[in-house]
Amino acid sequence: MTKLAQWLFGLTLLGTTWVTLNFDLLGLDLPQTYKQVIWPLPVYLLVAFGCYSLATIGYRVATFNDCEDAAQELQEQIKAAKKDLLSRGLKF
Repeated sequence: MTKLAQWLFGLTLLGTTWVTLNFDLLGLDLPQTYKQVIWPLPVYLLVAFGCYSLATIGYRVATFNDCEDAAQELQEQIKAAKKDLLSRGLKF
């Protein structure tokens, strides 16, 4: 199962549960306080997902590994390209 399929399955499950409880399709007669919590639940979940995403991105940026060898190779390629362009008459 792909990650997209997992997310879609989870969203479908949560959405179906929310619609069923919110519109009282099962006839459960939930107390008003429960209905007041269920109604804005998608917004709460969206905010929680946003916070999780920001935390994950921040963590990944903070723990990003440097590639010293690749950086050195890139600097050498830049120097070679500049030298080649200078030989062709381009002025920096």
